[in-house]
Amino acid sequence: MERLWDVDLSARFARRMGKTAAELDKSRVNDDCPEIWELDNGDVAIVGRDVTERFSDRLPAGLSISADERLVVIPGEMLRAAKEDIADV
Repeated sequence: MERLWDVDLSARFARRMGKTAAELDKSRVNDDCPEIWELDNGDVAIVGRDVTERFSDRLPAGLSISADERLVVIPGEMLRAAKEDIADV
């Protein structure tokens, strides 16, 4: 079945949303940093801890993760810090 939305693999990283993990005291090294980025097509890329397997037995009803998807977790403070960079619709 064709998906209604899929990743545009030609999209480029446009801007960081919010603050870096280091600015929020959530990381001390550069290769261990959660990130939130807006792509040039308006989609959002999230770098976080892959917890797909560890959460798979406790997903709420209605939430499923396809074989080509991953559940990632970032510090809540990072998302709240990005709020001013997220446009109201």
